[in-house]
Amino acid sequence: MQALLALSRGIDAINLRMGRAVSWVTLLVVLVSAGNAIMRKVFHDSSNAWLELQWYMFGAMFLLTAGYTLLKNDHVRVDIISSRLSRRAQIWIEIFGVLFFLMPACLLIMYLSWPVFMDSYLSNEHSSNSGGLIRWPVKLLIPVGFALLVLAGLSHLIKCVGFLQGRCRDPREREGAKSAEEELAEEIAREAQAREAAAQNELNKGR
Repeated sequence: MQALLALSRGIDAINLRMGRAVSWVTLLVVLVSAGNAIMRKVFHDSSNAWLELQWYMFGAMFLLTAGYTLLKNDHVRVDIISSRLSRRAQIWIEIFGVLFFLMPACLLIMYLSWPVFMDSYLSNEHSSNSGGLIRWPVKLLIPVGFALLVLAGLSHLIKCVGFLQGRCRDPREREGAKSAEEELAEEIAREAQAREAAAQNELNKGR
């Protein structure tokens, strides 16, 4: 089990580095998008290559960070029923989900997308738009992205088994940070309280 946990840590390191690297792509997308908008609105000029680069990077942001998102437990969970169960029961549900839903779906997408990438690569496929980019790099993002997700699923599975054996902590726990859903819920609650307080003040003034 120790060897498997070491493998899990290695996989997590890969996805962690990928997530940090792609965070810089987010900045590049913003800069390229702003540049394209300025060129189009101010100088009445545009480039299909820069527009397609923007789309390529946008795709990379989602495909290459799916494993990182699973590592950070930021995927949306529908746990209305499972949240009422014991922690061990929830972990067994995680194992079932990884083995029978996550892995098969990801492996199938990898299997189907690889020939599409190879055809594009061997034919040196280019965009049909004037001045557009070559297509195979963006098609390669699909099998690579889902391969990273498969690795993240394997790591998650190892940690689930490790938790059941008492060898590691619950892999579903977040490291101190709240999820986006939790932060949004708290923000909505604060706004509701503020409106209620404002309404109460107006009511008091009227008296």
